Order: sequence, then C-alpha cells, then structure tokens
Amino acid sequence: MGQPTHAQNWWRSAVIYQVYVRSFADGDGDGTGDLAGVRARLPYLAELGVDALWFNPWYLSPMKDGGYDVADYRVIDPAFGTLAEAEKLIAEAKELGIRTLVDIVPNHVSDQHPWFQAALAGGPERELFHFRPGRGEHGELPPNDWPSQFAGSAEPVWTRLPDGTWYLHLFTPEQPDLNWAHPAVRQEHEEILRFWFERGVAGVRIDSAALLAKDPGLPDFVEGRDPHPYVDRDELHDIYRSWRTVADAYDGIFVGEVWLPDTERFARYLRPDELHTAFNFSFLSCPWDAGGLRTSIDETLAEHAPIGAPATWVLCNHDVTRTVTRYGRADTGFDFATKAFGTPTDLALGTRRARAAALLSLALPGAVYLYQGEELGLPEAEIPRDRIQDPMHFRSGGTDPGRDGCRVPLPWAADAPYAGFGGEPWLPQPSGWSAYAADLQAADPGSMLSLYRAALTIRPEFGDGSLTWLPAPEGVLAFARPGQEGRLLCVVNLADAPADLPAHSRLLLGSGPLDPQGRLPKDTAVWLRG
Repeated sequence: MGQPTHAQNWWRSAVIYQVYVRSFADGDGDGTGDLAGVRARLPYLAELGVDALWFNPWYLSPMKDGGYDVADYRVIDPAFGTLAEAEKLIAEAKELGIRTLVDIVPNHVSDQHPWFQAALAGGPERELFHFRPGRGEHGELPPNDWPSQFAGSAEPVWTRLPDGTWYLHLFTPEQPDLNWAHPAVRQEHEEILRFWFERGVAGVRIDSAALLAKDPGLPDFVEGRDPHPYVDRDELHDIYRSWRTVADAYDGIFVGEVWLPDTERFARYLRPDELHTAFNFSFLSCPWDAGGLRTSIDETLAEHAPIGAPATWVLCNHDVTRTVTRYGRADTGFDFATKAFGTPTDLALGTRRARAAALLSLALPGAVYLYQGEELGLPEAEIPRDRIQDPMHFRSGGTDPGRDGCRVPLPWAADAPYAGFGGEPWLPQPSGWSAYAADLQAADPGSMLSLYRAALTIRPEFGDGSLTWLPAPEGVLAFARPGQEGRLLCVVNLADAPADLPAHSRLLLGSGPLDPQGRLPKDTAVWLRG
C-alpha cells in the first residue's frame, strides 16, 4: 500500500470555514439564513480560499438550543431548506473545490425526537435514555447532583415527569441525554454517519464528544473523582473506533469537540483508529500574551506529535466572544464563567490584534477553523435583553449575556436593507453593521477581508510541516516553517516597543504597516520569506 496522497491528507492543513446557517445569508427573505443563501454565496467562499465548510446542525429541530436539539438527523429543518437542497449544496461546493462537514450531536436529542416521544408515552424507548426514580421519601429529589453543562448555570440536569420518574439532560430539559450503553443508540448513529457520507460529505464534527458515556450507577458528583461520572470515560474510545471504521469506508474525517485539560487523555482521542483531529481550545481561550501563546502552541504540538495527528487552530466559534471584541478588552482570554454585560472594549485595539492573530494562526502547522464573519472583522454584538434567544442566558438567571452576540446575521452589502443579509434578521444587527459589509471590504485592499484573502492565497506554502522557534526579544513570537521555495517566517510583536525583523529576502504579508524605520510595530504580524 502506498503513501496517502495529498488529496487524502487534505484535512491535515485545511482551512475550514464554519457556517452557522441561520445567520449566514437569507435566500428567501424570511429573516433566517438558509441553504439557498449559502449556495448563492459559494463564489464568495471560493474566492476567500477555504478548503471546506463545516455546517452547524441544519437538521429538523425546535431550535431550543440553536439546532443542537435535533429531532431528525435525516431531515433538513424547513427554515433552512430541504434535503435535496443540501445535496445540491454539497455537490456545488465540491465543484468549486470546497468539501463539506456536517455536525453530529451524539450526547442528546430533542425532546421532540420520536424516540423520546415514545419514551414519554411509557414505551421501551425509555431504555435509550436515562430515566430514574427520584430520591427522598416520595422520590421528590433528583437522582443525583450533577451540575449543568451550561456555564454559570445552577439549573438541575434532571426533569421530573408526571409519573414521578426523572430523566437526565446535561444541557436543557429539551435535550434529553441518550444512553450510549444501549446498542440501538450506537447502531442508529452509525447509520446516520453512513447516511451523510453517502450524500457526499467529507467529514463530521462531533459535538460534546467527551460526554456521551455515563457511569451506569449515576453516582453523585465528586470533584476530582477518577473516572469522572460523565466526562472522558474510557468507554468512549470503543464508540469512536467503531465510527472510524464507518468513516474509513468513505475516506471521511472526524473533528471532535473535546474540552479536556489533561493533554495525555486528550491525545487518546487522536490515535490512528479513532478521531482524525480535535479542536484546540487552549489556543482559542489564551490571552493575547506572547508567553501564554507560545506555551499553548508548544503544548498543542507536543501532544499531537507522538500520534502523528495534526493540530487544529481556532480563534472563535459560534459559542465564544468574537476575536475583535475579546482582544480589545482588559481580559483578552476567554472563559464562559466571566462573560458579562457591558464589558468595556477598545475595538480599534482589538481589530489590530485580531489581524495579527489571523496571520499567527494561519502560519501554524495543522488545520485552521475560521468562523463566519471573522474574515470581516465583526465585533461581538450586545443584543438587547428582550431579543436574546440563547438558553444559556436564561439558565444563568439573566446574568450571562449568552452566545447570540457572535451569531448576528452577516453584512453582505452596505447599501442594501439589513446590510444585504435578506429579510429582517432573526437577531438584530447593531447600528453601523453595514460598515463591515463584504462588498465594501472586497474593494478595500486594507480591509480584514482583503487580509484573509491574501493570507489564504499564500498559506498552502506553509503546509503541515515542522515549526522552529527563532531567537526574538521578549514579547515577540518568531518562528520558521519550511516552504516550497525556502523558509517562511512568521513574526508577531506583542511587546510594547517596535521590534527589528529577522534577516529575510522579502516581506510577503503584514497585518499592518511597518514603522518608518522598517520595524514591526506593537500588535502587528508579518510573513517573510527567509
């Protein structure tokens, strides 16, 4: 058997664009993004230069948690379109050289899913979930004391039914957890994978990938207990080995959402017979600090090296504060527990840093995930309280602003109603949103969009090769990567003073101009040919 071809290894150094369909583009004018809107914007995505699209759940859903409450995996939600449209989208994107990844949510389903509806009616489907009697004299207390997965939430993870039994939901009551110890659950999900691979998808993103397996005794939560009753249990690896067999039959790939502080246990998910890649959340949440970023990069590469898996790099997604806003605050890291209304933000500073961070992340070895609107430099929007829809806000008692601020519909055309999104958006666009419109930025060589387009044109030279740190002053990150025409250098200045550039033959791209002396200003990055 020969070595894998570049086409088979595309995912090792791909730039994958995350599409949150509801907010991307509205093709039918009803205010909700849809597949018609995405299909119309495929030329934009091709010109941007991305290799693949990852779609957040587009399945039939009551939308109690942005589509992560799935009622039927084989049906496209009517708000987005039809299965036939999804198949056309997958095919049309492929014609433009863009692959498609879909999102699978295996930990739970919607309470409207046929299985759960049958379970509520007392059918044998109850075995597919976690139904338990309550504690206390009359069963009035939940079966255990597990905390909710929604940060800052004191809400219970058990809901009691009229017959006195309780069911488990690590997220909202509308998202009952599946019982992965039951063979029917495993069989169904493997069939779902085949369903989408048969329709041409190139890969699958796995939501909450470390939460599926539960301790069958459902014991009370004890901080530090090993093994954890529902996070990163050993039984998961057998599940993903079975999934890998399915994916390999279609040359499909997996990326897991795996939030784990233990790097050794994280790496287990990336063994050759399990997941291909997993999201790197230490980099996403790291503050704008040279030492912290270098440590995150080093640890990420080190944990991936023994198993030969590529790292992934991401600055933002549909759950976290947008990069421009986060980097413009006093606390430039990200933590769900610290989100608050009215946090002071310097958007000019945040934009300058976000431009530099774009070049940093795109120069690193591995794959990059780009959340829609990051290429436009969109800030986090503060949604009026009476328009917030995210359950994270309500389950926090109204203290957490929720995740809607990074999900505001995109601006496409500055002079069109609703900035060219379509109909009146399901979330309000802030005043001044049209200033970020894609049509304006496409005509401006200094815009964020132009920066990303230029970077993605050059990036294939970096590939998936090694990284070598170069000597640099404190507060400056400088490293070399092997390129097709000699070494490529990336230098990022996070120090207070301008920095001299290392020896080089050519400046390929900068996130901002050099100073009059040819030095690299603060919060600026460059790519150089060595």
